[in-house]
Amino acid sequence: MSLFRPAILSLALSLTLVPPATAADAPLSNGLAGAYLAARHASYYSDYRAASDYYSRTLARDPGNPGLQENLVMAFVGLGDVDSAVPIAQKMREQKTFSQMSNMVVMVDMLANERYGEVVKGLPEDLSVGPLVDGLVAAWSLLGEGEAEAAMAAFDAASENTGLSGFAMYHKALALAFAGDFEAAEKIFSGEENGPLPLTRRSAMAHAQVLSQLGRHDAALELIEMGWGNDLDPGLEDLVTRLEAGETIPFTQVRGIRDGLAEVFYTVAGALEGEAADAYTLLYARVAEYLNPDHVDAILLSANLLEAQDRFELATETYNRVPRDHAGFHVAEIGRADALHKSGRTDAAIEVLQQLAETHGNLPIVQVTLGDMLRGEERYDEAGAAYDAAIALFDEDEPGQWIVYYARGITNERGKRWQEAEADFRKALDLNPGQPQVLNYLGYSFLEMDTNLDEALDMIQQAVAAQPGSGYITDSLGWAYYRMGQYDEAVIELERAAELMATDPVVNDHLGDAYWAVGRRIEAEFQWHRALSFGPEPEEAERIRRKLDVGLDAVLADEGAEPLAVANDGG
Repeated sequence: MSLFRPAILSLALSLTLVPPATAADAPLSNGLAGAYLAARHASYYSDYRAASDYYSRTLARDPGNPGLQENLVMAFVGLGDVDSAVPIAQKMREQKTFSQMSNMVVMVDMLANERYGEVVKGLPEDLSVGPLVDGLVAAWSLLGEGEAEAAMAAFDAASENTGLSGFAMYHKALALAFAGDFEAAEKIFSGEENGPLPLTRRSAMAHAQVLSQLGRHDAALELIEMGWGNDLDPGLEDLVTRLEAGETIPFTQVRGIRDGLAEVFYTVAGALEGEAADAYTLLYARVAEYLNPDHVDAILLSANLLEAQDRFELATETYNRVPRDHAGFHVAEIGRADALHKSGRTDAAIEVLQQLAETHGNLPIVQVTLGDMLRGEERYDEAGAAYDAAIALFDEDEPGQWIVYYARGITNERGKRWQEAEADFRKALDLNPGQPQVLNYLGYSFLEMDTNLDEALDMIQQAVAAQPGSGYITDSLGWAYYRMGQYDEAVIELERAAELMATDPVVNDHLGDAYWAVGRRIEAEFQWHRALSFGPEPEEAERIRRKLDVGLDAVLADEGAEPLAVANDGG
């Protein structure tokens, strides 16, 4: 729902959760400074489990403190334990301490228990979460009360009141389809009424199901083709297969009122992702999960948000909740592997991906992800096999495949298989001409092998023109000039690279060599000392120390390389 993001963000951030000002002082007066400070520290680092523990301890000593109550509610919701948050939020309401978070939790508890009439009665005054959520929750609640006409009017009112017509109309279309009025739902989905809706995977799935119910299988297939072409995930692929077979697809996007309500919170969370704080966005995603535990997209969003907050253990637990037979299982397993890897459990992460390759090896993304992780661990033969498996799955060439050939090219180059590596790099350039990363890698490789120098220089110049702010690529250009004996030009480019990447040991080492070549010996030694201070690889560090001891000319002579003066004369 990217088109809704600016307006949703404006509405949501105007209601950002801020604990009452008294929250910071009260625990200290009760002799609970340690637990309170530990709770604050845990909250700051989004450690929801520790925060819930420490805030529970402090609240036990000061049960009426609204700041502690608010923070504990937020910790429980972030943890995914909405049930534990409910009694605290209810107590806040009894104390007449109203907040967006406590209102949301009380509202969600009412919705989960189908107390729709109470929710409608409580809006928009003492149960308000915000104008957008309030309007759509009221509409779905009215439908839950059997008041279909009033519900549709409420969806219309939500659209008018919030200025988010497409967002509200999407929910109205879902509600109409849930009620069996597929013709009216189709008018909204297609744009015949109130303009076309933004195409997302979830809206496309819902729209395709509606079209199938109307017997318009060709239109449903055209919709998916327009949005995804042949790049189908298992869920979309299964839908296409069933549509092509002429099967009438049931409408399952919303199976009940709770599903519709969960969709409200999920779509808000999706719109906030990347725009608002991850901890804030997570609250909406967790509520969506609570209302619809089978909402895999909400589960994946929650896990992704937790991973972004470095809560890897909790992210792993959340990814684990996606059923093995669900179309999104491979997405969850890739996410789980990433979280394990980031937490330092690389062997476990690789094992997850290897098992996934056994069950979902027909998906290129699975093989590519396995290859990437193995390559990162310098297990080049195994990585190459994974990339081979991914490429074997390609039916025809597509521009986006360049990254796979590029990755396999790196693997082959690191594995000392240069002929295969060059072929992969050139294939990547065929698929994506002018791609700066590939141009730089291939050009720099030629430099290191002292071959195809003119082509190498041309490639790197193209890469710099495409990404002038890249320190790595600028370093390559400077090094190309150096290797070709054009030392003055090399100094200019390497100085610029050092400005872009001031603490990179390789860049500083290269600049030192260039300074030495033009006779600026003191500056060369200064750059080599800088390079050593930034932790180069052991072999490179030893070479730099040797240059500081005897000078670059002597090191080149020991290595059997041409003297700088000869290279310069040739240049």
